[in-house]
Amino acid sequence: MARKQRISYVPLEAMDERMRAEMERCRREGTPRPESSAVRAHVPACFWAFADSWQAIFRQGVCDHAIKELCRVYVSRTVKCEYCGNQRSELARARGLTEGKYDDLLNFEASGRYSEREKAALAYAEAITWRLESTDELWDRLHRHFTEPELVELGCFIALTMGQQSWLRLLDIEHHEVLPGTSASMAPGFETPEELAASKAAPGYWAKAPGAAAG
Repeated sequence: MARKQRISYVPLEAMDERMRAEMERCRREGTPRPESSAVRAHVPACFWAFADSWQAIFRQGVCDHAIKELCRVYVSRTVKCEYCGNQRSELARARGLTEGKYDDLLNFEASGRYSEREKAALAYAEAITWRLESTDELWDRLHRHFTEPELVELGCFIALTMGQQSWLRLLDIEHHEVLPGTSASMAPGFETPEELAASKAAPGYWAKAPGAAAG
């Protein structure tokens, strides 16, 4: 079925100066990219509620940013939000998170790519997104690797990104449509409109793989 965008983008000229500055930050740094912010701009309170929360508990905060980034993309693979799943955190890249770390997210327990701390965080993301039971085993594992403030921040972040991605996937928005011309935070092979189209059409595209969607 052809893509049909469900909610329009607010044009930059309809935004105030502060919102336009945040849109420029999205264009320059990504995560989020400008398109999702341009949708939220229909309601400035929604725009800033997300932008401020994202800054405080994703880009900043008490828990390692790279672990939060792995959880973010785990959620993308789980809820099949292609818009979010085709982005990468530039901050996480700068801190050494390599592309290979994204490859086994849905099979993280069996993978040799992740540390025990990373696996515990992903188990937390799995339990939240798939509504698994709250077991002593899960919480013993989490408390071995994280402080309570880290668990609060990580849980709030997973909940925030799960809710946003579950919504954004329904909107059929796409990259390179608002403030185009930059590749900030795009995954390899998605940096331009032409590369994005080719990557999404390829047989090995992640969203086509079995188990990519929630079930």
